[in-house]
Amino acid sequence: MPLSSLSPLDAQALLARGAILIDIRDADEYAREHIPGSRHVPLAQVDPTHPAARDARVLIYHCRSGNRSHLSRQQLAERSACEAYVLEGGLDAWKRAGLPVARDARQPLELQRQVQIAAGALILLGTLLGVTVSPWLLAVPAFFGAGFVFAGLTGFCGLARLLLKMPWNRKSMAVSSRPSQGALP
Repeated sequence: MPLSSLSPLDAQALLARGAILIDIRDADEYAREHIPGSRHVPLAQVDPTHPAARDARVLIYHCRSGNRSHLSRQQLAERSACEAYVLEGGLDAWKRAGLPVARDARQPLELQRQVQIAAGALILLGTLLGVTVSPWLLAVPAFFGAGFVFAGLTGFCGLARLLLKMPWNRKSMAVSSRPSQGALP
């Protein structure tokens, strides 16, 4: 049976009574912004034997927008050995409700957003240069379009791999790979 949704205010009430909030996002997303007191357990690691869930009586799962949690309801229900819910609207709804959020602006943007910004900028630049300077420069947006198709088909994104090697990401990945306060191994 899929998990029921909770509004941010209902979730906050359950948290006050001892429920545990599980953030299922990736480490880079959690490092930049998370709900204070939440425990970081990426979706692939959610399991009833995980230290974050082992002694829980009530679990509340969340992601950024609620989409990942919603799409994973059945999987999360199967991996929960106690009463469990998903936070309706995720972290975004939590913020809209005016509830507290821990932010670390020193952390880089999430890798997915970095890829979107870099690829979007290069596609836009290549298109503008292709129209104004030389049609041959339209090869730039074509290259990135083909790269996105390849990434979608294979799961390998060369641009993401390249961005991971950038100095701002190497530093943050080393930090975010260690358990942080509130995160469990």
